[in-house]
Amino acid sequence: MKKQLAACLLALAAAAAQAGMGLMELPGAKGDGPVTVYYPTSAAEQPLQRGPFTFNMAWQGAPVRGNGRLVVISHGSGGAPWVHADLARALVEAGFTVALPEHKGDHYKDFSDPGPVSWKMRPAEVSRAIDAMAADSRFGPLLTLDRVGMFGGSAGGHTALSLAGGRWSPAAFRGHCQAHIEDDFSSCVGYTTRLRGNLLDGLKKAVALGVIRQRFDDETWYTHNDPRIAAVVAAVPFAADFDMPSLAVPRVPLGLVSAGKDINQVPRFHIGAVRAACAACETVADFPDASHGVMLSPTPPAEKISAIAQELNGDPPGFDRPAAVATLNRAVTAFFRKHLLP
Repeated sequence: MKKQLAACLLALAAAAAQAGMGLMELPGAKGDGPVTVYYPTSAAEQPLQRGPFTFNMAWQGAPVRGNGRLVVISHGSGGAPWVHADLARALVEAGFTVALPEHKGDHYKDFSDPGPVSWKMRPAEVSRAIDAMAADSRFGPLLTLDRVGMFGGSAGGHTALSLAGGRWSPAAFRGHCQAHIEDDFSSCVGYTTRLRGNLLDGLKKAVALGVIRQRFDDETWYTHNDPRIAAVVAAVPFAADFDMPSLAVPRVPLGLVSAGKDINQVPRFHIGAVRAACAACETVADFPDASHGVMLSPTPPAEKISAIAQELNGDPPGFDRPAAVATLNRAVTAFFRKHLLP
């Protein structure tokens, strides 16, 4: 029986590998934004413009069954579904269906509530994206949703850690920034400004701390448990506001992606702290020479993003992005194959 099942799964995977990649948007539930879906399809791919990118995909092509498993991707702060299209293609080619919820108040069309305000809502938005896939008459019959994968990068990595069983609080965010505002400034203020080593730095730190103290005094611990989620990857996550003992034994397999030259989420406060706390965590990929933007592919053109975002996410000199992206996509796909498929 096991051999027959394995043969069936191999046949399904082979069929998925021959399929193209479809693109569709589902309406979000309960006032959520749309859920972008990448999936196996037998429809022909055509050139498709999305934002500043041109893809080859089958817009609204009829879905076909791949391996029956879903992976949800949580985008970073101010993010879009298009900057994860290359990872989505690698997953689709392996038979997975991929869903990306649009996180309220923290996406490329609306950047009004990044940080802890968004972080409270994001995990439930992931759960409702799974609900939307289950309820859709085209995707529901093709998916078995008892074992769902979840990938998140940056702020999406924060979401990933929450769904893996970690707990965090806005007050812990405030405490981290009070203690390390100079060493981890971008984590505390986002893409608004940077320290430049001049007379304005003191004012910038004082203003940032004043806002943080006023807005983030909530000492509640937040987490989110969705029993359907069975494997999680957190890439260059914001993690300094987590209670690290809560991540010592994740409730599901937890994979980590790190970038040694990340100046947006300085590793020793974030991914390094998670790795130190979590002996059970798997290193999915470790890029010593990469920046925070290693998880993005394709990357937005420089003229489409702010100069600060380019500084924080741009590749260091000499970094081999194509090789790193290929390595990351293979490793993430292998992680979900290992933990979601029999």
